[in-house]
Amino acid sequence: MLVEKNVPLQPYNTFRIVARAHTLIRVKSEADVLAVLADAELGPAPKFVLGGGSNIVLTGDVKPVVLKVEITGRRLVGDTPRAWIVEVGGGESWHETVRWTLEQGWPGLENMALIPGTVGAAPVQNIGAYGVELQDRFESLDAIDLQTGQAFTLNAAQCAFGYRDSVFKHAAAPAHEALGRPAGLGLAGRALITRVRLRLPKPWKPVLGYLDLERKMAETGNHQPTAQQIFDWICDIRRAKLPDPAVIGNAGSFFKNPTVTPEQCADIIARDPKIVHYQLDDGTVKLAAGWLIDACGWKGKSIGQAGVYEKQALVLVNRGGGESGATGGEVMTLAKAIQTSVYERFGIRLEPEPVVV
Repeated sequence: MLVEKNVPLQPYNTFRIVARAHTLIRVKSEADVLAVLADAELGPAPKFVLGGGSNIVLTGDVKPVVLKVEITGRRLVGDTPRAWIVEVGGGESWHETVRWTLEQGWPGLENMALIPGTVGAAPVQNIGAYGVELQDRFESLDAIDLQTGQAFTLNAAQCAFGYRDSVFKHAAAPAHEALGRPAGLGLAGRALITRVRLRLPKPWKPVLGYLDLERKMAETGNHQPTAQQIFDWICDIRRAKLPDPAVIGNAGSFFKNPTVTPEQCADIIARDPKIVHYQLDDGTVKLAAGWLIDACGWKGKSIGQAGVYEKQALVLVNRGGGESGATGGEVMTLAKAIQTSVYERFGIRLEPEPVVV
């Protein structure tokens, strides 16, 4: 276990915000986690688990011990008539894992190509894109309890997946002993995910129900694309819409797409007929947060060095570079101003996706 002090975090967050970790430990195995927990000084200290840094906004230096997950490895652990089961280390790149599974002839993740971040962070956010979410391809995961040091395994039901949500984003509910109820399961800040197992179903069926993919089929005349072709299309679509974090600091989609009742949607359509919306299976309606933000005139605007991306209003970007870039405070000031505008015009409260640290 190597303990590093006063470590710059700008290379480890995709917003490229300047901040430092007072203490950082690179977790390359389960043994590294246990060594931290057994240490007299580090064990009792608060912890912050860092994956690819693609879903965080740093508003200052990080005082908790930063556990940077760098556990690697990919392997096939199951091959049945119904699915391939692939196990991946929590520190592996999500996008490179999608690419790798296709190269092995195991399709199913192609719609989630080019999502930034690590595999270990994917269940926390229940990442998803173009009609497929992690929960649709999830088998189980291994993690370590950062309070007790116990290793445990969770299946999909135990992860309590929701839209950009999971048990890892919620604190444990207090026990109500008088009522005979145990404490509710909540793992925010408590678990470090070491390995994730993905279930890639057989036979493979393409998921093509998004407008951008329908346009690609119309453009190419290919209405029966392979998984590799869908992967290539998704990469092209995302690169055209979203900034590359290596070039322009950002955390991808900054706000969740809100869901409303059909009655609320009808009310908004009456005032704004062009609003982009999608009917969901449960009867609710998902609204495009980017459209709401754009309608309020925010596209291309800035507060300090934090701005709204010109090509996609759902993405906030760092317009500066190096030490002169956006601060976490500027990003959150911009986010709150956008939230206020959308609420005042549409009566809808936008919820940020990234974790604010």
